Amino acid sequence: MSSATRTPRPNAGTKGVARPEREAQIIEAGCRLFGERGYIGTSVADVAEAAGISKPLIYNYFGSKDGLHVACVQHASAALVSEIERTAASGAVGFARAALTLDGMFRLLEPRPWLWRVVFDATAPRGGEAQVWLAEHERRIVDFGREGVAEMMHLSGNHDDLDIDAMRAAWESIFRSLVTWWLDHPGDSPEEMTQRCLRIFTTVFGELDLSGTPLS
Repeated sequence: MSSATRTPRPNAGTKGVARPEREAQIIEAGCRLFGERGYIGTSVADVAEAAGISKPLIYNYFGSKDGLHVACVQHASAALVSEIERTAASGAVGFARAALTLDGMFRLLEPRPWLWRVVFDATAPRGGEAQVWLAEHERRIVDFGREGVAEMMHLSGNHDDLDIDAMRAAWESIFRSLVTWWLDHPGDSPEEMTQRCLRIFTTVFGELDLSGTPLS
């Protein structure tokens, strides 16, 4: 068969790169730019340049800037939820689980801090598919948070459902604030930030039971 009549490979990308690999490359570049510059400050041309491909290829793969943004939100939020699921399955309870969850998030975000900012981007559109996806991941994160807080409260003898829900809301705010503060103050390594969190918790709550928590 001559080169003129050869059938193209399925899912072929550009310059011999398979489409799934090229899409992953574009999404990684998109996550970094959306995270660093925000939705408003990022253009399709910016992402194309960062990924080393053409603008038309992005439109071909994702349809629009919004389509690319949705793919980036899906990727970033899935990474955060996957890390929380991993620590939830560790068997740690109480403050040990809280410390492990924070530690895991710091380690996940150290090489890719933009993942967090893509999910919590104040400039992103408030409606559309991206928000639907985020709402589902938010529900899963809240469920994990409620489970962990309930364990902590039960260990202290408190089984009041409203107390647990109020503490869950407080913990969610604390968790997000600590991660955001760390990203805004990048001088601490994940290990150093985890130790900072433990010092804060000890100051506020007294001596903590962290037995069985693998933080190294």
